[in-house]
Amino acid sequence: MPVISTPQEFNVEDLFVDLRRCFGHSLYLKCEGFNFAGSIKLKPAVEMIRTGLRDGTIGPDTTLVESSSGNLGVALAMVAASAGLRFVCVTDIRCTRSARRLMRAAGAEVITITDPHPVDGFLGARLRLTQRLCAENDDYVWLNQYANEGNWLAHYHTTGPEILKAFPDLDVLFVGAGTTGTLMGCARYLRENRPSARVVAIDAVGSVTFGTPPGRRMIPGLGTSVRPPMLDESCVDEVRHVAEPDAIRACRTLLRHGFPFGGSTGTVVHGAVQWLTEHGAADLTAVAIAPDLGDKYLETLYHDEWVTDVFGPEVAAAADLAPATS
Repeated sequence: MPVISTPQEFNVEDLFVDLRRCFGHSLYLKCEGFNFAGSIKLKPAVEMIRTGLRDGTIGPDTTLVESSSGNLGVALAMVAASAGLRFVCVTDIRCTRSARRLMRAAGAEVITITDPHPVDGFLGARLRLTQRLCAENDDYVWLNQYANEGNWLAHYHTTGPEILKAFPDLDVLFVGAGTTGTLMGCARYLRENRPSARVVAIDAVGSVTFGTPPGRRMIPGLGTSVRPPMLDESCVDEVRHVAEPDAIRACRTLLRHGFPFGGSTGTVVHGAVQWLTEHGAADLTAVAIAPDLGDKYLETLYHDEWVTDVFGPEVAAAADLAPATS
């Protein structure tokens, strides 16, 4: 019987879902939501705080500060509470209410940006406030997930090896692009240990990460309004952009088969299925990464009224909505 004393000691590393029944393609989904933070972001949260404690940039009187659209904020709140550290999360109105409530319940201070920066969007506004808080408070330390090497190293040391251990004959890996920490860590690990495997980055329509025009994005997780500093496009073989209505449809399809996942997973799965369909790749070993589960999105992408208000009745009807309307 496992016995743990900190939340980061529990993380299911070897759970994959075969999506053939859902989408008719051989695609294995690595589930990263089964830990006390509820998402893959537990890994970089642990790595960044552990490194800071080790090198002395984080001490017992430090207040950690980070900009997050939700999942990393929750993960940092959990790890900070376990370590006895204070934490301030700067987020925006796209962050789900459940994520904000969970962070506050864990003892974090949550500051919610309501107005985007005129050029750099909500992320730009969050980053400016984060930097200002650190300039005004000597004990505040910005972890800076967007440039912190611990972000991608966490996945180089864990997620990448976990995937290759389960699928040593891996042909293609589909990874969502947010801060690009997961993408860079897995891609660099595969380049060294399985160079024949293709790495396909999945981004949201409206994200500027790979040089495409900015646009409105309502589902938190993937995509950025400011190009991530840690991105190295030479590590990526191909990029796919997925519209948010397609991500919602993929999430609803997964749920009708009994698998509730978050919006980032729906985005990655739709892009992966599209890629596999175009390549006629029935004999390929393909894996996609699911960053979190769907429980935090019951009031958004799984809620009929929200989908109708944000995307219109046509998208709501086309999504073949599951019963999550009350």
